[in-house]
Amino acid sequence: MKKCIKSWLYLLVLSICINGYVQAQPNLKTKTGRVINSEVLPLDTAIKVGKLKNGFTYYIRRNTEPKERVQLYLATKAGSILENEQQLGLAHFMEHMSFNGTKNFPKNELVNYLQKSGVRFGADLNAYTSFDETVYQLPLPTDDPELFKNGMQIMRDWAQDALLDPSEIDKERGVILEEKRLGKGAQERMQNKYLPMLFNNSRYAKRLPIGTEEVLKSFKPETIRQFYKDWYRPELQALIVVGDVNVAQVEKMIISMFSDLKNPAKPLPRTKYTIPLLNKNQFIAVTDKEMPYTVAQVMVKHPAADLKTTGDMRNSIVRTLYNLMISARFSELMKQANPPFLQGGSSIGDFMAGLDVASAFVVAKPGELESGFKAVYTEIERARNFGFVATELERAKQSYMTSMEAAYKEKDKTSSENYVQEYLRLFLQEEASPGIDYEYNFAKNTIGGISLEEVNGLTAKYLTDVNRDVIIMAPEKETATLPVEATVNAWIQAVKQSNITAYSDQVSDKPLLAVKPTAGKVVSEKKIGAIGVTELTLSNGVKVVLKPTDFKNDEILINAFSPGGTSLYSDADYQSASSASSLVARSGISEFNSIQLPKLLTGKRVSVTPYISERAEGISAFSAPKDLETALQLVYLYFTQPRKDEEIFKSVIQQQKGALANRENDPNSVFSDTISAVLGNYNIRRTGPTLSKIEQIDLEKAYSIYKDRFADASDFTFTFVGSFKDQEIRPLLEQYLGALPSSKRKEEAKDLGIYPPAGEITKNVYKGQEDKATVRLIFSGDYKYSDENNNRLDALAEVLQIKLIERLREEESGVYSPGAGASYSKNPRNRYSVTVAFGCAPANVDKLVNATLDEINKIKQNGAQAGDIEKYVAEERRTTETQLKQNGFWAGYLTSNYQLNEDPLKILTYLDSLKKITPESLKTAANEYLSGSNLIKFVLLPEKK
Repeated sequence: MKKCIKSWLYLLVLSICINGYVQAQPNLKTKTGRVINSEVLPLDTAIKVGKLKNGFTYYIRRNTEPKERVQLYLATKAGSILENEQQLGLAHFMEHMSFNGTKNFPKNELVNYLQKSGVRFGADLNAYTSFDETVYQLPLPTDDPELFKNGMQIMRDWAQDALLDPSEIDKERGVILEEKRLGKGAQERMQNKYLPMLFNNSRYAKRLPIGTEEVLKSFKPETIRQFYKDWYRPELQALIVVGDVNVAQVEKMIISMFSDLKNPAKPLPRTKYTIPLLNKNQFIAVTDKEMPYTVAQVMVKHPAADLKTTGDMRNSIVRTLYNLMISARFSELMKQANPPFLQGGSSIGDFMAGLDVASAFVVAKPGELESGFKAVYTEIERARNFGFVATELERAKQSYMTSMEAAYKEKDKTSSENYVQEYLRLFLQEEASPGIDYEYNFAKNTIGGISLEEVNGLTAKYLTDVNRDVIIMAPEKETATLPVEATVNAWIQAVKQSNITAYSDQVSDKPLLAVKPTAGKVVSEKKIGAIGVTELTLSNGVKVVLKPTDFKNDEILINAFSPGGTSLYSDADYQSASSASSLVARSGISEFNSIQLPKLLTGKRVSVTPYISERAEGISAFSAPKDLETALQLVYLYFTQPRKDEEIFKSVIQQQKGALANRENDPNSVFSDTISAVLGNYNIRRTGPTLSKIEQIDLEKAYSIYKDRFADASDFTFTFVGSFKDQEIRPLLEQYLGALPSSKRKEEAKDLGIYPPAGEITKNVYKGQEDKATVRLIFSGDYKYSDENNNRLDALAEVLQIKLIERLREEESGVYSPGAGASYSKNPRNRYSVTVAFGCAPANVDKLVNATLDEINKIKQNGAQAGDIEKYVAEERRTTETQLKQNGFWAGYLTSNYQLNEDPLKILTYLDSLKKITPESLKTAANEYLSGSNLIKFVLLPEKK
C-alpha cells in the first residue's frame, strides 16, 4: 500500500545506499598487522524482547517522544518471494485485504473507527509489502485506554483474523490494478528488461510484489486464503510497541491476546531466498522513448555482511568513512566550469537478498556518455591508485562523530518511529540493536584507530572485475549510438591505463570571519508569554522572534524573511533574479570557494541557505547550539560578503541545459509544465524551462540582484526556535544580526497579476504510451482571507478526500489513491484553490470525474455528513497535539504569521475554533468555493495512435 516497488527498483539502479557493512570475521587484522577482537554486540537494555510459546516475537520500549503516543507495528516474514505461480501479487493483495474487514472490524469499520479516533488513513494508518516481508503500522494516542486496547486488537486481527470476504476481494481487484497502472511507464518497461540480469535470474526477478494482471483479475478467494493460512503464522511474526506506555502492562496484553495464534499443523518451510553470485560479468543496454536521461550504472555484487559483532560495527564505520570521502570528491567534480556529467557518484552499500554492492553511476550529458563514464571511473581509479589523504580522512572522521554525537545528545528526544525502524531490522534482518549509548561510545573509542590504509583498501576490494553488472538506460533516439559490452570494457581499460594524477586537497586555514563586526543593541523587547515568545528589535531595525523550547536537545531552527523577492524585477531580468540566490549559495562565501567552505565547516552541525522567492528574500538555517555563532557568522557573510564564482555559474548552466535535452519526452514533465502555464495565464514566469530562458541568466545581473535584496536588513524578521536561552543568545544576536547593513528603505512585494483564468476550462495533454490517465480538477477564485474561512476550506477539502476514497476507491474501484487539498493566500490578493487529483484508466476518466462532481454536489445540496466532520476534527486535534511539541511546526508557524501580520496567539484557540465547522457551514463553503463555474480540468492521456 505504501511503497511502490517499481520506483524503488529504478532508484536502486541509479544509486545504491551509501551505508553498509563489510563482511565480518571472528577477529580482524588491520594492514598494520594489529589484531582486533570481535565480540557479539549486546542488545539495548531499554528494549523488552520476548517470544511466546507459539513463536510470536514481541519488542516493547517505553519512549515519550512524542508524549501520549505509541507506534504499533506488526511485521511478518512473508512477502512476494513466497508466492507460488497462482499467487503472483497476492502477498500485496493480502496486505490490502487486512484493511477490508477483520473478525472484530468487518468491512470498512476498522478505517472508519480509527479515523474517528484521529488516525489518518494513508498518512498514519498504513502498510507495505516487499519481497521478503509485510509490515503494518498504526500510530495511536495513549491517553485513551480503550483506543489503545482496540489498537492492540487490530494488530491481533491482522495477525490471523482477516475475513477475506469474496465481495471485498472483488472490489479490491480494481484498486490494486489501478495501483499497478500508476507504476507503468518508461521505468517499468526498462525494468522488465534489466531485472532478470540484475537479480541473476533468481526467484526475485519473477516475484515483483505488485504481481501480474492475469492473477490479480482471476484468482479465486481460496487461493489468497491459502497464502494467508500458510504464511501469516506466529513463528514468522513480531509485534513492535514503542511509545508512552507501561512496558509490563503491554507485555501482559500481548501474552493474553497473541498466545492463541496458531501455527499450521504442517507448516511450509520458510526458505530464505538469496540472489546467487554467478562469478561472471553481465551487460545490458535498454532504451525507451520516454526516458529523459542517459544513465550508466556499474554494480559489483558481493556476499552481504551481518551486523552482529564489534568487528562488523567497526567495519561499518570504515565503510561509511570511505563513502563520505568518495562522495566529497564527486561533489567537487560537479563544481567544475564544465562538469563531465549531470550527476555521478560511487559508493559501497547494501543491496538485497544476501548481497552487498559496490556501485558507480553516471547521468550523462546528452551525447557524452563515454566522457561521463570515464570521468566517474577516473575518480575510482584515482582512489584505487593513490588512496585518500590524511586530511580527507580526518574530515570524514569529524563528520561521522558529529552525527553520532548529535544522535547521542538527542537520545531522550528520539522519536518512537526511529526505534521502530531499528527493531524491524533486528527482527527481519537480525541486525544488532545495541542502543545509542553503546554505539556512540564504541565509535568514540574506535574511530581514532582506523587507519588511512584500511579505508584505502576498500576500492580494490569491492570495485573488482568479477560479478560486475553494467546497466545502461537511455532515450530511444540514442539506440544507435549506445555502446556494447566490449566498448564499455574498453572504456574501463582505457581509464586504468591513462595518466591519472593524485588528488590535491584544497583547504584553507583562514578563520571564517577574521574580524568581528561592530555590534548593535537590543532597543526594544516584547513578551508574548502565552506561547513562550519574545520579540526583540535591534538598533539597525532587524526584528527577532525567539521561542526557546525543550523539544530537542541539539537543534535550533532559524528563518528570516523580508518583502520584495523577484516580483520587484522585470520579466527581462526574471531568469537572473530567480537564479541569483542559488548561484550565490553554491559559490561559497567571502574568501572561501565552494570547495573550501564545506571543508572549513567540517565537524559543525550548521546549514545556512539564502533564498529569493517571488515575494520575499530571506535565510533558511539550522544549527546545533554549540555552532550557533558559526551559523550567525554565515548569515552575516551572506548579507555582507556574498561570493560569485564564474566556474560555478558555468557548471550550473551546463547542468540545466543537459537536464532539458529530453524533457519533452517525459509525460509527467510535460503535464506539470502545462498545468503551470495554464494556471499562470501563460505568463513567462509560469511557463516551463527552455534553453532560451537558461541563456537569459546573466551572472553579473544575478549577483547585482542578490546584493540588492540583502543590502538592507532593516525590514528583515528573524525567527529562532529550539534549544537556547533568551539571555544567552542575545549577545550573539547583537554581535552579528545587529551589525547587518541598514538603510531603512521601505519595500513591498508587487502584485504581478498572475492568476488562473476564470470560467470552465478543459485542457487535455496527450503524452505517453501507457493506457493510463492523470486527472487534476482545480477550483479557484477570489477569497475573503480569515481564520474562519481557512478552517472551513481545510475541513471541506478533508471531507471531500474522505468521500472520494469511499466513492472512487472503495465503491467504484477505479483509483488507487485519490487526493483533495486546499490552499489559500492572503497576499498579493486573497485567493483560494481546491485541487482534486487521481490516476485512472483513460476509459474511466469521464465516469470518475462525474462521480467526483456528484460527491461535491451532495455536499452542496445536503452539507457534509456529521461523521466526516467528526473524523476531520479528531485528526486535527491529534495532529495539533503532536505538532505543538515540534520545533519544525513552530518555526513554520511563527514565520508564516509574522510574514502575514497575523496574530500568533490564535494557535491557542485553534482547536476551539473547529467547533464552528458544521454540516451547514461546509454546505455554504461548497456552494461558494466549488460552484463549478470556476473549474479547470487537466487530463493527461496517452498519445493518440
